[in-house]
Amino acid sequence: MFKPMAGVRVLEVAQFTFVPAAGAVLADWGADVVKVEHAEKGDAQRGIVKVFSHNVSTEGTTFAPLMDGPNRGKRSLGLSLEKPEAKRVLHELVRRSDVFLTNFLPGARARLGIDIEDIRAINPDIVYTLGSGFGHAGPEADKGGYDSTAFWARSGAADYLTRPGADGITQQPAGAYGDSIGGMTIAGGIAAALFARARTGHAPVVDVSLLGVGAWATQLSVNLALMAGGPLPKPEPGSRGAATNPLVATYRTADDRWIMLNMLQPARYWPEFCAAVGRGDLAADERFATAEGLMAHAGEAGDIVAEVIAGRTKDEWVAILTGIEGQWAVVQNTWELGHDVSLRANGQIADVVDAEGRTRQLVGNPVQFDRTAAQPTRGPLFAEHTDEILGELGLTEEEVLDLKVVGAVT
Repeated sequence: MFKPMAGVRVLEVAQFTFVPAAGAVLADWGADVVKVEHAEKGDAQRGIVKVFSHNVSTEGTTFAPLMDGPNRGKRSLGLSLEKPEAKRVLHELVRRSDVFLTNFLPGARARLGIDIEDIRAINPDIVYTLGSGFGHAGPEADKGGYDSTAFWARSGAADYLTRPGADGITQQPAGAYGDSIGGMTIAGGIAAALFARARTGHAPVVDVSLLGVGAWATQLSVNLALMAGGPLPKPEPGSRGAATNPLVATYRTADDRWIMLNMLQPARYWPEFCAAVGRGDLAADERFATAEGLMAHAGEAGDIVAEVIAGRTKDEWVAILTGIEGQWAVVQNTWELGHDVSLRANGQIADVVDAEGRTRQLVGNPVQFDRTAAQPTRGPLFAEHTDEILGELGLTEEEVLDLKVVGAVT
């Protein structure tokens, strides 16, 4: 496959998923990504054993989607940046890199000598990229955040999806949900910055915050709220969907599954839909025969559609609705998504060989070049490539051993 980032060197000093996910995207696109992990502790995410009460790995394998997903295709270097002996290695890596990628907080960056001024003093042409919780300015610039707080809770999404009287907040639909979206956003920013550097010679600093990504994801509702002068009303509990269009709604099937309709032009799609579901008579019903009538009697039409959909199973409706012009989808679970016919046809469920030689699967990068799916490789084991990387920097075996003795590298 064509790899537009081939030849680009990325130095990643980051943990967890938000920023490392950006490095994974760049690696998929062909960049050489060196992931710096603390020489003793490694990426803190390696210590997480459960997500949403699910094990992140299985016994007898090093493969763990929590690490392999956002770290695919990288090389791992164990380096203790707080030790003076590690500075030589860090500085040489910075000199050789096109991109510096971090999510460390301001205090840690200053203490470790990896803030913008520190890195730019070594390599003024590097694209310094920072992922943060709440942005580089303002009263929360020094505050850490995860996607559950900065992206989900603060963006308005959690509030909108939590019904009045609920016992708790509606949680994100997946672990690292905002982190993964944010990682792709960062990768896009880096691509633009490298393009600008090639055209103008200026290497801009790239800043992306989880809060900003969350606000961008909910921008339509935020913009409407700002125009309306207050928060938007929430959907009524139990409501199917749009109050004036029965074809923008979610309906329960006979086997307790859900079919989502999203046909924004009701007059265009109503006759075909009615014929497909075996109720062609509804298209001629004077209540629903025009767009105005259908909108005015949307509640009645919705009740009829709900009764019709409830009469067959999910699989039966898939067979019936396949091929109609109007837009619809089954509400899938994660297992079904992993076997989605369109994802599979486009190579977006990718085979990855783990360290033990077994084939595993990961969701592939959604961006394709020349209509060819990315071919990811597994994430690195902790400090797996330390000797290899230090050798590329020109260090002798004796120098590497000295660094290991003092604990500067693993």
